[in-house]
Amino acid sequence: MGDEEQQFAPAGVPDAFQRLWNPHRTAYLKRGQDQVTSRSDCPFCEAPDHDDADSLIIHRGERCFVLLNLYPYNPGHLLVCPYRHVPDLTDLSAAESEEFTRLAQVAMTVLRSVAAPGGFNLGINQGKVGGAGIAAHLHQHVVPRWGGDGNFLPIIAQTKNMSQTLGETHQLLSEAWPEAEAEFTAERQGER
Repeated sequence: MGDEEQQFAPAGVPDAFQRLWNPHRTAYLKRGQDQVTSRSDCPFCEAPDHDDADSLIIHRGERCFVLLNLYPYNPGHLLVCPYRHVPDLTDLSAAESEEFTRLAQVAMTVLRSVAAPGGFNLGINQGKVGGAGIAAHLHQHVVPRWGGDGNFLPIIAQTKNMSQTLGETHQLLSEAWPEAEAEFTAERQGER
């Protein structure tokens, strides 16, 4: 196509950028932070009502559960959530707080056993202004980190390079959880 023809191409002139299509994020973008206000529209309240594989649940405890983040920062990015629909860490009972913390510790143990991360980011974003994507339901992030896992793609291209599918990660972590939990519990009992 000559220069003159290119100027009048019906779809325009293509640019030099590659596209990574991510249509599944549309549902998240359309809902936005202000959409989740009650238990009836909360994905963390809905998840336990479904099959573990479908809802990405790794472990169900008595008061809290662990699931994969649907939009992970890294493979193995887990969320620890209470079953009760509460927005703030101060809303947890003593028993919920204890299980919430223990499940984050076991999550780290599981991730170390299957993926050998060099470190972790643990975080609770409280409230919309504090950065919580779903501010109405408390959740703690457990993000495994490896040397060199941060790169320019998220900053320049708003793209994450994921080395494993959510299904693969779910299977790996679900299978490893019971042994890692037993190991973690045995270690703690030995300290008393």
